[in-house]
Amino acid sequence: MTGSFHLVAVNFRDPGHPEAGGAELHLEEILLEAVRRGMRVTWLASGFPGGAPEATHRGMRVMRRGAWWNFNWVAARTLARELSSPPPDLVVEDINKVPCFTPGWTRSAVSVIVPHLFGWTAFREASWPVALYVVALESWIPRVYRRARFLAISESTRDDLVRRGIAPERVSVVHCGLDHETYRPAGGDAKQPAPTVLFIGRLRRYKGLDWVIRAMPRVLRQVPEARLEVIGDGPYRSSLESMAARLGVSRSVEFRGFLPRAEKACRLRGAWALVQPSPKEGWGLTVVEAGACGTAVVAADSPGLRDSVRRDVTGLLVPFGDDGALADALIRVLTDRPLRERLAAGGIEWAARFRWVDCARASLDALLAGAGRAP
Repeated sequence: MTGSFHLVAVNFRDPGHPEAGGAELHLEEILLEAVRRGMRVTWLASGFPGGAPEATHRGMRVMRRGAWWNFNWVAARTLARELSSPPPDLVVEDINKVPCFTPGWTRSAVSVIVPHLFGWTAFREASWPVALYVVALESWIPRVYRRARFLAISESTRDDLVRRGIAPERVSVVHCGLDHETYRPAGGDAKQPAPTVLFIGRLRRYKGLDWVIRAMPRVLRQVPEARLEVIGDGPYRSSLESMAARLGVSRSVEFRGFLPRAEKACRLRGAWALVQPSPKEGWGLTVVEAGACGTAVVAADSPGLRDSVRRDVTGLLVPFGDDGALADALIRVLTDRPLRERLAAGGIEWAARFRWVDCARASLDALLAGAGRAP
């Protein structure tokens, strides 16, 4: 393909957004593959304070319009008014928050990336009117995107789409890749002296960190020197800090905010365990990153995480919301060195099979084929 082929990607955030995370990294890798193939790429995202309306990023044009709360409607208007003469050859919508219903606003072929849909987990994050709004928008996906091809990042997400009425043959599954230069085991014993549990993620209600903090008093009764280190930030931080204070565990819980990728990887290598408590993920990139760093995982037995964590091989899976089960799993990993080392070895072996270049190629091929384009 040549530079005359124009691909427009629609996602709530671009890589320059302060809260850009795993979904943006995943989309970025796919779009970089499109750039390598000579395509012209435009990334349409929401604006944010300090973010320029127009930018370039690694060979892509970035358009920022609207804000996080109205982007799904602003994106539709932007497709119709600014990106219609001529229309792009392909629109790739990443349904990473709520759908933008792009097929109704463009004459172009549309393919869809779905990390995961919220479903009932919307009620953990938002007030019931907002959660109902999200659930209602998601219910229209099978009808609005009836001609689109879907790319899911896990078998759990594929199964969710099929249950909602998407034909199985219209859904491809390609797992996420991994940056092996950044996430790799350390030579020697790089673990922290104190038993350290690491959480990495946005501090939002639906991510489940409150569950971990509720489990900490029981963990500390068995492992008094244990520490919980939190990497990430978000609107739920003050509530989590207050919860830690009420439960008397503030001295054992450290909130470090956002950290650069290299420092995050260093802390992954030093942790005794990574905890991933989310009730629903698309894949759970951090658990594979932890495995690549030689760190055991304790995670919720929830959609996405049960795909990216190999039960009792790379990590322990526990029923979501069970405080006692989570505490027991953390205690077991922190006090049983042979178990930690076995899970770490399993994580290194499991993570070795995931590469971003492979993910990007297979994902872009699926998106193009679904739109009737040759890879």
